[in-house]
Amino acid sequence: MRLIGAAGVPAGAVLDTGDLLGESSFAKRGIIQTMRHPNGELRMPTFPVRFDGAPAPVKPAPLLGEHTAGVFGEWLGMSADDFAMLRAEGVV
Repeated sequence: MRLIGAAGVPAGAVLDTGDLLGESSFAKRGIIQTMRHPNGELRMPTFPVRFDGAPAPVKPAPLLGEHTAGVFGEWLGMSADDFAMLRAEGVV
């Protein structure tokens, strides 16, 4: 980076995830946030653009199968009894 920068070529360091999480200025500016998830907490870089001065909220992804009953019932019109039968048979 210094070598090609000295030659007049714009250059900057490329940070990996570990470097990003350890960068103190990112934490101070709120770019590193902690997301709470049922499986534990996760520190992660977030979108740096601010809306009304605050970072965009981060939300966890749903757990595996968390919305399956709703998809089968609300989206596909399956009855609760039919869904329970699929679950009992190990289909879902």
